[in-house]
Amino acid sequence: MFIRTKTTPNSPRKSVQVVESIRVDGKVKQKIVRHIGIADDEAELVVLLEIAQYEKAMLEAAHQPQLFSPEEVAAQIAAMPAKTAVPDSVKLSDLREQSRTIVGVHQVYGEIFEQLNLGSLFGARLAAWRSVFKDLVMARIANPDSKRASVRMLEQDFGLSHSIDHVYRLMDKLNDAAIARLQGLAYQAASDLLGRRVSVAFYDCTTLYFESFNEDELRQKEFSKDHKNQEAQVLLAMLTTTEGLPLGYEVFPGASFEGHSLIPVITALQSRYQLEKIVFVADRGLFSEENLGFLEAHNLTYVVGARIKNLPVALTKEIKEKDSYQPIDLTDSCIDDVVKVKEFQHKGRRLVVSLSERRARKEQEDREQAMKKLRKKLGRSDNVNTFIGHSKKYLTQEGTASLTIDEDKIEAAKSFDGLAGIITNAKEPIATLLAHYHGLWQIEETFRISKHDLKIRPIYHPKFLY
Repeated sequence: MFIRTKTTPNSPRKSVQVVESIRVDGKVKQKIVRHIGIADDEAELVVLLEIAQYEKAMLEAAHQPQLFSPEEVAAQIAAMPAKTAVPDSVKLSDLREQSRTIVGVHQVYGEIFEQLNLGSLFGARLAAWRSVFKDLVMARIANPDSKRASVRMLEQDFGLSHSIDHVYRLMDKLNDAAIARLQGLAYQAASDLLGRRVSVAFYDCTTLYFESFNEDELRQKEFSKDHKNQEAQVLLAMLTTTEGLPLGYEVFPGASFEGHSLIPVITALQSRYQLEKIVFVADRGLFSEENLGFLEAHNLTYVVGARIKNLPVALTKEIKEKDSYQPIDLTDSCIDDVVKVKEFQHKGRRLVVSLSERRARKEQEDREQAMKKLRKKLGRSDNVNTFIGHSKKYLTQEGTASLTIDEDKIEAAKSFDGLAGIITNAKEPIATLLAHYHGLWQIEETFRISKHDLKIRPIYHPKFLY
């Protein structure tokens, strides 16, 4: 296990990760164990590396108690001179394992399991399944893997024996009623933890792929956010608090369009909880007249990303007049960017467009990099079917002539650099609305933790029972 620092091309940002090497089909591959964070400068990088040393020491101590605490181990490593190797005081070949003690997971997370009352999902009649379910939850936290691997790990590391067939039968008990109770417990836990009624909720979708190429009514092939377009998948829609705590979720067939997911989710959640006073915040994938009309018909407040390039021509012309934007004070918000804003009216709704010089520079740099790759590829092929991605929109072809880059399209794209819009029916100040929308990174972080730390995908279920 080691600490890896990854850089991003054309960006000063660096990712810090705890990684271990594993052998797959005879080849050594690197597996991310913990994603520590992203540093914007050297000072942040130093802090993240110190945290990574502590996390690495914690992970190494999880399977065997250490002579020194993780804090002491991390401090010793941080105090070592750069590029100084730690000498072995004994020959490694002479070491033998005498015993192994693993503590912490059931003691700490098991207590949280009890406090959340998760064992009540099955009711008194199915109480016998409670311990199996609890052990599987603990296994998911300790070392996320398939159910078969979890059963093996529980036996080897914790001395808890469960039949794999028994585990599969447990999955049949997690029916719609149990899942509804689970979501109710999650909603109550989030409210209790915050000590207040939820007032702002973030909504977004992601895809989860299966370790399978077979399709059925639920598992379907479509565009994958995990870049696994050949595997079957499902669409997961989730609602979280501003702190990223899950409030509820729904699962849709893999080929579903995420823009059509909002209404079923809100309808389901409205039937369970009091959502009338919540401000719903969502990305522009949910921007449609049908979705906005539904929210308004149910007297729900929303802040949704707007597709400003698809608005009426007269309105987009006004939006692109960047000299008319006015500065706004965002000191009390979580936004650390210099932003100018301008407000418009569109179909009786507030359309707030922000202008960021930082965002404009990034969009220009991204486009320039894309154009370099596009020109290089044009030198090798002029078959339009070989071009994919966003840069394809800058190509043009007249009749049977060769493909060429359309400079007018590039100039049109430049006119929108730095501009981003939100549409809302809320009466709050613009700074508050921008802070709401900026906070959408929280639900992205929730997805990241679910996918990487808890490894909810790939999904290994061989089949579903409907």
